Amino acid sequence: MFWAVSGKCVNLIGTLVVGIIIARYLGPEQYGLMNYVMSYIAIFQVFADFGLDNIQIREEARMPERRDVIVGTAFGLKLIFSVIVLAAVFVTTFVSESDEMVRTYIMIYSFSVVFNSTWVFRNHFTSIVWNEYCVKTEITRTILGAMVKIVLLWLKADLIWFIASLLLDSLLLASGYTMSYSQKIESIRKCVFDKEVALVLLKQAFPLLLSCIAIVIYSRIDQIMISKMLDDTQLGLYSVAFQLTNVLINVPSIIALTISPVLVRVRNENRERYHQVSLQFFGVTFWLSMLVACIVSLASYPLVYFMYGESYIYAAGVLNIMAFRVVGDALSQTSGQLMIIEGIQKFASVRNVIAVIVCVILNYVLIGRYGIMGAAIVSVVTIVSSGFFANLLIKPYRHIFKLQIESIFFGWRYLFSLRRDIIK
Repeated sequence: MFWAVSGKCVNLIGTLVVGIIIARYLGPEQYGLMNYVMSYIAIFQVFADFGLDNIQIREEARMPERRDVIVGTAFGLKLIFSVIVLAAVFVTTFVSESDEMVRTYIMIYSFSVVFNSTWVFRNHFTSIVWNEYCVKTEITRTILGAMVKIVLLWLKADLIWFIASLLLDSLLLASGYTMSYSQKIESIRKCVFDKEVALVLLKQAFPLLLSCIAIVIYSRIDQIMISKMLDDTQLGLYSVAFQLTNVLINVPSIIALTISPVLVRVRNENRERYHQVSLQFFGVTFWLSMLVACIVSLASYPLVYFMYGESYIYAAGVLNIMAFRVVGDALSQTSGQLMIIEGIQKFASVRNVIAVIVCVILNYVLIGRYGIMGAAIVSVVTIVSSGFFANLLIKPYRHIFKLQIESIFFGWRYLFSLRRDIIK
């Protein structure tokens, strides 16, 4: 947990500081265009991942002796999917984008999909709760990437160079993960691709793929719709609030990814203990997220003005609302982890399809009427619909809904017990 939190803090601070400088330099319009490119590729990235990450972590936690086969098979599958996705990006870009420069930006950044295949090596470290070496890689990437971007700012470079620097970030991360695995675990040459294991992983991951597609659509489609229905300047303002909210979302993300392997082991050893630890997991994550969301929402105007300047001040109203997206994300991530641990993830796509329907319909209506403020409202409603209310509608997930209800009303008590544990 120490390494996970430390690494995330360093990376978030570095990324945030450099992002603020870049946003001030580019201005709302070009900053909005850069975020449009990132959102466009993010939608395709989910097909390259194929929902394999969490399945790999779970399988390695269960069968550590099959490490080489699981890692090698997951890596091979991701490489295959990334090449297919790369070709799909090229085709769809030429069909859907009329602006030649926008097409160029998208095609440059699309190669990050291939580099991201190396996340399988990070997944292995996560499965054994050994975060130190991944964190060192990510901190190094953050520092080197920040230095490159600062040089670009000093040279007053065009937007295309900042897009290329994003691709460089992915390359640095891929190199670091590969080197860490080779030096601390085993040579990647010993990783083995097994067809039978591949079929098992694909079968287990497919429901998560559908779920991940839905998640990416409802988390990114708002930015694409803003660009198409309004303009890149409005997207730039919205993106500032979106990026700040993504910083907050790392609170439940860190807890969920770190605790997940522990929950797997507890469930195998003691079911009663598993229920108690799950409840504590839900309560701490929800109430920490609620506390962070309230603080950021109340301080949204001075935060945006101080960080981004007066040209972005209209983003403060968006952040005032969108800060509470982190609470919905806490509900979604914690429940999602339990679904994977208990092997009931095949129904997860249903709740995310519900969220996509809610997201697209409400965005179409509210963006047209209220602009980016409407999109902010939809982002909160969508994540709460997916991570909370949908669990009530889906029978296999109702026990999770009960845990969520209990954590919402009584989970604050675990914050105090957690504090006592830290003091001890």
